[in-house]
Amino acid sequence: KEAAHMLKGVEFKSGAYEAAEGADALVIITEWDQFRALDLDRLKLLMTSPTVVDLRNVYKPAEMVRHGFTYASIGRG
Repeated sequence: KEAAHMLKGVEFKSGAYEAAEGADALVIITEWDQFRALDLDRLKLLMTSPTVVDLRNVYKPAEMVRHGFTYASIGRG
């Protein structure tokens, strides 16, 4: 709630699945457990374009590709 006061014009959601609904891309910027254990099949169905940019390397690239995502992570070969 504190961030909502600081970041005007940003729409906040109550959870990862709600945030992903209709999204063209999802950017993971946290290592919080709830983002480490997402149901990838459910996530893909919610998104307009199944694209994930993982800035914390919480998922394995091969797993994301197997689930049909376009996936980019940081610091991996």
